[in-house]
Amino acid sequence: MDTVTPQPGYGSKPPPWVSLHSSLIFLYSYPRLLGWSLILVVMTGVFTWLGYHLSVNLIDKFTVSYFSTQPVVEHLWHWPLLWGWTAIKWIFLVLSRVVSFYLAFVLAYCLTTPGYVFLSTWAGNLYTEKAGQGEAMFSLVGILIDLWEGVKIGGIGLVVTVAALLANLIPVIGQVTVFILYVYYSALMFVDFPASRYRWSLGQKIYWVRQYRNQCFRLGLLPAVISIIPVFNVFLMALFLPLFTIHTTLNFLAIEGNNSIVPQP
Repeated sequence: MDTVTPQPGYGSKPPPWVSLHSSLIFLYSYPRLLGWSLILVVMTGVFTWLGYHLSVNLIDKFTVSYFSTQPVVEHLWHWPLLWGWTAIKWIFLVLSRVVSFYLAFVLAYCLTTPGYVFLSTWAGNLYTEKAGQGEAMFSLVGILIDLWEGVKIGGIGLVVTVAALLANLIPVIGQVTVFILYVYYSALMFVDFPASRYRWSLGQKIYWVRQYRNQCFRLGLLPAVISIIPVFNVFLMALFLPLFTIHTTLNFLAIEGNNSIVPQP
């Protein structure tokens, strides 16, 4: 079956946009859709929590020696060294937790990808009559393909994580770069769900993120911000993941031109 391919840009006219608030109202308009979302929340939360603890322990094991002893202050000019050491320690602590979270989230993402593709497909059918045009047939092979696509996105996540660890060594600029990387990577993860319905390749998904980088920055910004929040990032991301999935799906369909809205029940 033919698959949908990214459409040309909109030129000077900005693509349509569905707000997060509208996506939330849409989700709560369909109790069954909300119920399936809650099941995915529990599954994602469990997998992410286990992965987060494992990755934090591994990072702390290999880095504890670097921050176990603070510089000795014997003279006045030693204080800037201590301040710099303290600042680097806290920056590393925060960003290492972000990295740990994303490693855990990538694991949960890979394991639950078929469930979120189903959620995205269901939401798309409820949102627009055109969503089914050009989609691939639902099958066991399709589920395995969805899993494989999730693994590939997860692999990119590992590359991004390594790049983030290296960039983190550069003061200020490195931290900004890390955050931007995670914003666009978050957008790519969510674009994967609606795009997988049409069996897009990984290259097509990356191209779409590049083509609509302004919209994708908006899609990935809040997930990236949530990832910075210590401890609660695991719970918040698991809680909001279905909403982010639906939010991205509706915008994906709107931008692609599949926005003939189905009348509300």
